[in-house]
Amino acid sequence: MNLLEKIRKFLHWESSPKPHITLNNELYSQLLPFRMPLILIQLLMLIGTLGYFYIENYSIMDAVFQAGYTFTTVGFGSLKEGEFSAAGQIFTVTLIILGFTAFTVAIGIVVDVVRRGELKRIVKERRMLYSIARLKKHFVVCYHNEYTLEVTKELRKNHIPFVVIDPREEIHQWAEEHNYTTYLKAEPHAELTMLKAHLSSAKGLITLSSSISDNIALIASVRLFEKEHFLPRPYYIISSVESMNDVDKLKKLGADTVISPTKLTAQRVSAMAARPDMENLLEEFLYRSDNPLNMEEIEVPKYSWAVLKKLKETHIRDITNTSVVGITKKDGKFITMPRGDVLITSECKLLVVGTQHGINITKELLRRREKPKELKFV
Repeated sequence: MNLLEKIRKFLHWESSPKPHITLNNELYSQLLPFRMPLILIQLLMLIGTLGYFYIENYSIMDAVFQAGYTFTTVGFGSLKEGEFSAAGQIFTVTLIILGFTAFTVAIGIVVDVVRRGELKRIVKERRMLYSIARLKKHFVVCYHNEYTLEVTKELRKNHIPFVVIDPREEIHQWAEEHNYTTYLKAEPHAELTMLKAHLSSAKGLITLSSSISDNIALIASVRLFEKEHFLPRPYYIISSVESMNDVDKLKKLGADTVISPTKLTAQRVSAMAARPDMENLLEEFLYRSDNPLNMEEIEVPKYSWAVLKKLKETHIRDITNTSVVGITKKDGKFITMPRGDVLITSECKLLVVGTQHGINITKELLRRREKPKELKFV
């Protein structure tokens, strides 16, 4: 390990992450037409320098200077042009004509490339790919619609990074209107798109297409992507369906959570009908940004010191000032308002209510391998 690497390691410097797809080949193909004019310009400069060196007996630096401003047709007057021999005059006229031709061809190529707009698109997309590569634990939100607008608003409000993907050309306009700082115009289910969205560092994927076939194709593609790239953890996939009959179908295909707007609307309306006074309780409790309380589900790792301990023995409430209001066992069984003698098992999930600071402390506490010292003081 060299000195620079030791310094980087000591200061915890990390190299800037690079996207899986850099578009370098596409960029080089757009710049390829510039190769011939550049070679021609360098060749003419070399010929001009050698010509003035041998014909007019200039020094190397004077020959380079004379060739440069003659070749670019900026005029005369700096050196002894009035003393040119006949051969030098013919050589100078030829060099001016060739220089004018080379620059005319170069300008024509530049105008053609800029007019087609492909270079600008590639540069813009390449910059976007590098921005996406810097995201960690982000969500990939597929297909722009009304649901996407509301979901991205909530993600932004909770400081959760996201990438919006849509195959339609209008995505550029929508991104500008709705402040999608990272987005892609692409088919969401394509493997190339998943590489561009840096799915390897994403937390999960949300597919909100009104077409169930699009959602099915995307869920299947993501699960296949996981297997082919040997990812350490599965993605959390959230999908939506219009019909309740399709909920189980998408779950069997690999979706973790399937949302049905029809079912949610029915549940909300029935709750309002049964308890009008409780209409806005959930919004007040969970979704208001100025509410100090929060609710979160925390998974207990296999190695946690709390495994096989009774809930009351952990003293979570005393240490973190949070309350465990539910426990989801590994087999999916949910225990509501667990008593103190309930055992905390490996990989179960604790539903915790408290301040965000208290919830963060609870997470850190449960991730410890050894029994925390705080227990001595409670």
